[in-house]
Amino acid sequence: MGRVAAAGAVLVALVVLGAPPGAGAELSEVFQEMKKGECYFINGTEKVRLVERYIYNRVEFVRFDSDVGRYEGFGPFGEKQAEYLNSLPERMENRRAAVDTYCRYNYEISTPFLVERRVPPSVSISLVPSSSQPGPGRLLCSVMDFYPAHIQVRWFQGQQELSEHVVATDVVANGDWTYQLLVLLETPAQRGLSYTCQVEHVSLEQPLRQHWEMPPDAARSKMLTGIGGFVLGLVFLALGLGFYVRKKSS
Repeated sequence: MGRVAAAGAVLVALVVLGAPPGAGAELSEVFQEMKKGECYFINGTEKVRLVERYIYNRVEFVRFDSDVGRYEGFGPFGEKQAEYLNSLPERMENRRAAVDTYCRYNYEISTPFLVERRVPPSVSISLVPSSSQPGPGRLLCSVMDFYPAHIQVRWFQGQQELSEHVVATDVVANGDWTYQLLVLLETPAQRGLSYTCQVEHVSLEQPLRQHWEMPPDAARSKMLTGIGGFVLGLVFLALGLGFYVRKKSS
C-alpha cells in the first residue's frame, strides 16, 4: 500500500516595532505564525486525508483534519479560534471540499514529477586517508544524483557482505530534486582483495555493482621490473656466450 505525503506552508513573520530598525539595530521581538497544509494519499487517490495546522511560535493551536470534519483547538486561545471557525458555514464547506480541490487536484499535477519520476544513481569508489589510524586508507562509496530518496547501499569483500564497520551519511538533498549518499567502509583496504559497493534503487532494473581493487605498489613494481630486466639480461648474456663458444669451437 503506497503512501505519499505532500505539504505546503504559508509563513508570516510579524515584527513588533514602533518604527523600522536603522542600520545595525537589532529587532526587539519577532512573532511567527504559520499555516501548514498536508495531504496524505493511500493507493493513489483512493483515500485522501487533508490536515491543516495553524502554528504560532512553533506551537500548534488549531488543526483541521478532514477525517474529523471540523477544526480542533489546543489551549484556551486555540479552542476559541476553532469554535469561531466551525461557526462559518462557507469556510467549513470550503475546507471539506479541499480534499478534492486542493489534494486530489495537485496530486494529478505533481504525480508525474514527484511520484513517477526516476533518476538512476551514479556510483564511484575512492580511497580516502584516515587521520586517526595508519594504513592504506578507507574505501568511500559515493552514490550521487538519484531520485527518489529511498536507496540501499551495501559493501562486499569478494562474495561476503561486510555489514559491520560501515558508516553512512544521511541522504542529502542536492537542491535540484536529486539526492546523494556517502557510505564509508571503516576497515582498511587490503591488497589482493576485491571490494564491491552494491546499490539498489527503484530506478534500477538490477543492483548496480561498482568493483575496486588496490592498485599495485609503485616501488615494488619498479623493483620487480628491475629484477626481471636483470634476469632477462643474464639470459641473453648466457645465450650470447653459448653462441660465441659454439662458433669458436667449430
